[in-house]
Amino acid sequence: MIELAVVGVGSWGRNLVRAFTSVEGARVTMACDADPKARERIRRLHPEIAVAETLEQVLDSRHVAAVVVATSTPNHYRVARQALLADRDVFVEKPLCLSSEEAGNLVRLAGERRRLLMVGHLLLFHPAVDRIRQMLAAGEIGRLLYIYSQRVNLGIVRTEENAWWSLAPHDVSLVLDLVGDLPREVSARGASYLTPGLEDVVFANLRFPNDVMAQIHVSWLDPEKRRKFTFVGDRKMIVFDDMEATEKVRVYDKGAGRVPDFASYGEAISIRQGDVYIPRVGSEEPLVVECRHFADCVRERRPPRSDGTAGANVVRVLDAGRRSIAAGGAPVGLEA
Repeated sequence: MIELAVVGVGSWGRNLVRAFTSVEGARVTMACDADPKARERIRRLHPEIAVAETLEQVLDSRHVAAVVVATSTPNHYRVARQALLADRDVFVEKPLCLSSEEAGNLVRLAGERRRLLMVGHLLLFHPAVDRIRQMLAAGEIGRLLYIYSQRVNLGIVRTEENAWWSLAPHDVSLVLDLVGDLPREVSARGASYLTPGLEDVVFANLRFPNDVMAQIHVSWLDPEKRRKFTFVGDRKMIVFDDMEATEKVRVYDKGAGRVPDFASYGEAISIRQGDVYIPRVGSEEPLVVECRHFADCVRERRPPRSDGTAGANVVRVLDAGRRSIAAGGAPVGLEA
């Protein structure tokens, strides 16, 4: 039985407690939060769990094998670092931290201490994403040309981070995972309408070495709630709409290509309109899948899908986007 402690039991931390509680072979034995109201609430919901006020109390417990970090993002680095130094495996909610330097430090420390470091990039464990990953690997849509995504809603407005850092980690992690590479450059523009100095809306473009392009739009100032990805290949196209209750993935057998134009002795563009089909997708909750994956990795001592390196790469892209926003949208390159 793997005993875990969840540090930070606000709304998302409580979700993690619930999900890990449902995982066979794992048990949440401690919860920690500096906020007395959060501690009282977790006591009412889970009276079987010991509640601590400080991280030191958690790390003093020799029974805790792994620490789940669900604090506010600015505290991720400090808490994860202390847990790794105490020789605990660590699961950190996204994003891993707020700078490329800090992310690299955590990855190196995990390697030195021979500890597992996993980042909570939830979409990578979504059954719909598994299906899309299989289709792309099989070449079902042909050569991937470009991706675009929308993650928008009216609220929740954050005050400690902008929409780019709060919302885009989901989209960036998925794009990096499915493209299988880092972009060579990132350009982004954002605007602050509600809180001075914190962008409420961001449009970002990622350009990859294989000529794949991705555009990401995030905002908490939008009339509609959208969680949508479109993948365009040279043979077929895929739409993943996470707001759909059942038909989350649609495959469009349509496209365009050049064909000989005998009248002009040149080429013409031919539009091909085909069928739309909806592949079968599993319905298991992604958060439970993610938590089970972490527990399995701890037990079997194998690298997680969203390991520290993957999480650090997401931070590199986010950091490049931050610098591009500050430079008025100028492209920022990512060094190898």
